[in-house]
Amino acid sequence: MQELWRLVTSPRHIMVFEAAARLGSFTRAAEELNVQQPAVSAAIKQLESSLGVALFKRQHKKVNLTAAGDRLFADVSRVCEQLLSSAQSVKQLSPSEYVTLNASSAFNFYWMMPRLAALHQHHPEIDLRLQTSDREPDIDAENISLAVRRGDGSWPGCEAALIAPEEIYPVASPRVMAAATNLRSLPNLLHQRLIHLEEPIRERPTWQQWFAHFGVHNPTVQGGLRLNDYAMVLQAAMAGEGFAFGWKHITRSLVNDGVLAARTDWSWKTGLGFYLVWSKTRPLSPAASDIRDWILDHSTGRE
Repeated sequence: MQELWRLVTSPRHIMVFEAAARLGSFTRAAEELNVQQPAVSAAIKQLESSLGVALFKRQHKKVNLTAAGDRLFADVSRVCEQLLSSAQSVKQLSPSEYVTLNASSAFNFYWMMPRLAALHQHHPEIDLRLQTSDREPDIDAENISLAVRRGDGSWPGCEAALIAPEEIYPVASPRVMAAATNLRSLPNLLHQRLIHLEEPIRERPTWQQWFAHFGVHNPTVQGGLRLNDYAMVLQAAMAGEGFAFGWKHITRSLVNDGVLAARTDWSWKTGLGFYLVWSKTRPLSPAASDIRDWILDHSTGRE
């Protein structure tokens, strides 16, 4: 490290060099770094003097890297990207004033969004940030305040509180439901176009499991539309693409508003549920505690 200090004289010179090389201009580098152009030129000259080699070919209103400059820039740019990534990761670990809620896109869009106005009215001082993902990240490693998970309520290192028991029934657009005149018995649903949820990481029930629950074993479920996000599944159902799973806590308001129609008489209660979880090892901030309590107060069975 002492040798590096002797060669570059100042870490600032490396940062100035990276900006000038990336932008191809001392002037634009100065604007980005919020300094005067002569300061950039002087820093580059000092770096070149320390290294004993020219790094730039100066031309009118632009500069080009020499072979030596190309070599240095390749390594410097990679190191800068690594430093940025590391700094961003470390910053996420610092205490923050905002609250992060990690959940599926469907939960955030169809459960949280309709309630945000009421939440903001009750807690106008809290900065709530909704975060969606196609996986279930580690809430400690990624500094997540609260998360929504499907399961039995037991996750290592986490506290959990029930938002809603898992209850599933078929839903479709009112037009598709009205047109399905042969749905006098549940097995006839096999003759309808079905929309399948096939998430790549999260485990979700299938139509085969739903039919099996009602005694229709080894059903032939062919064709239909296959999507990897439940929000897309609901959009497809509303657009008339067929029958989809309707998780009650997500679709109840859509059914009440007449956007979807449901066969609630064919409801499957799986014994699992959707839970709000948070870390056991990292205390919730007062703001996160307020959000947790507000969500639970508005969850199924308490509304």
